Amino acid sequence: MFDYLIVGAGFAGSVLAERLATRSNKKVLVVDKRNHIAGNAYDHYNEEGILVHKYGPHIFHTNSKDVFEYLSDFTDWRPYEHRVLASVDGQLVPMPINLDTINKLYGLKLNSFEVEEFFASVAEQVPVVRTSEDVVVSKVGRELYEKFFRNYTRKQWGMDPSELDKSVTSRVPTRTNRDDRYFTDTYQAMPLHGYTRMFERLLDHPNIKVMLNTDYHDIIDFIPFKEMIFTGPVDEFFDFQYGKLPYRSLEFKHETLNTENYLAAPVVNYPNDNLYTRITEFKALTGQQHPKTAIVYEYPKAEGDPYYPVPRLENAELYNKYKKLADETPNVHFVGRLATYKYYNMDQVVAQALTLYKKLTATPTEEASKLRKPAIVGSASIMDKLVSRDPAKP
Repeated sequence: MFDYLIVGAGFAGSVLAERLATRSNKKVLVVDKRNHIAGNAYDHYNEEGILVHKYGPHIFHTNSKDVFEYLSDFTDWRPYEHRVLASVDGQLVPMPINLDTINKLYGLKLNSFEVEEFFASVAEQVPVVRTSEDVVVSKVGRELYEKFFRNYTRKQWGMDPSELDKSVTSRVPTRTNRDDRYFTDTYQAMPLHGYTRMFERLLDHPNIKVMLNTDYHDIIDFIPFKEMIFTGPVDEFFDFQYGKLPYRSLEFKHETLNTENYLAAPVVNYPNDNLYTRITEFKALTGQQHPKTAIVYEYPKAEGDPYYPVPRLENAELYNKYKKLADETPNVHFVGRLATYKYYNMDQVVAQALTLYKKLTATPTEEASKLRKPAIVGSASIMDKLVSRDPAKP
C-alpha cells in the first residue's frame, strides 16, 4: 500500500515525493510515461560527452530564498547570468531591448535619459492594454515591435500577437540602461552537475519508488494507494470531457560541432529569419570544457508534447471547466504546469509543490513546516555553494 501515487517525475512530482517521504514518512510511488526522470528539465551527456538539455535550455533563476535553499540541499551550483542576442537587420543586438540595442541598431550614441525619451517618442497610445501587441507598441512603438516581437511571436505561437493575451510579451522587459542580463532575479545559477543529477538526489529515499515508461492508467487498478498527485494535462485526466486544451509544442534539432565555440551568446534569437526561433549553445550554460560544442535549434509546432498553454480568453474559460472538475475530485491533487494550465518558471513550480505539501500535512509540526537547510561544511551562506567547476567532473 502506497500513501501517494504521484503521476509525473518532473519538478512538481519529485519535490512532493521528497517532502512526503522524508518529512512525513509516507510511502510514495512516482510513475512517468517517459524513460527518464526530471521532466522537461532532463539533461544528459551526448555521444561526445557534452552535457545537453534534451528539451531545450532550462535556466534557473528565482527571487525566492526558500526555493533556492531547498534545492541547494540536492545540488551545488555554478554561477550563471543568462544573456541573449537577437539577429535583427543583419546585426546581433542585446535582447531584451536596452540602451546598447538601440544605439547599435540605429547607429546612435544615446545615454539612459535620451533613450527613455526615444522610447516615449515612438510609443503608441494604447488606452487599454489587452493583447501582446498592445504591450509592446505602448512601450517601444511599431517599428521595434515589427523587428523584435511580431514575427517571433507568430513563429512561437502560430498566431499574431494581437490575438494573444498581454501576459506573453509582458514577461520581456525594456531597459533604458546597459543591463544585458535576461533575468534580474536575486538567485541565478545552474545545477553544477546538471538537472538530472539533482533529481536523482531528490528521489533517492527508501520510501520512494519510481516506475518509468509507465502510463498510470496501466497500474492504477493493480497497485493500491490512498491519494494521487497528478502533474499531467488536466484535460487528459478527465478524458477530454470538454475538449482538448490547446498547447504549442516544440521540435528540437540537436547538433554536435567540431569547434570549441559557435555562438556569440548562450542563446541567439531569430525573430525574422529561418523557421526556428532560437539556437542554444549548451557549454555556455554549463561551463563545461570540451574541444567540441553542442547546439540545439528550436522549431515551434502545433502538435506534439504539450509545452506552452496558449493564453487566450476562451482557453482560460475551458480550463476553468476542468478546474471545477478537479476541485470536486476527492483524494486527487493537481499541481504543476500541465495540471493547472499555466506557464510557470521552474522555481514557481517548486514553490507550488512546497505549498501543496504544507496543505497535505494533516498535523504540521514545526519541523515539517521548515524548509531543510543546505548541508554546507564550513560555509556561512547559501551563496558559498556557488562554485565554478567542470560539470563533467563530479
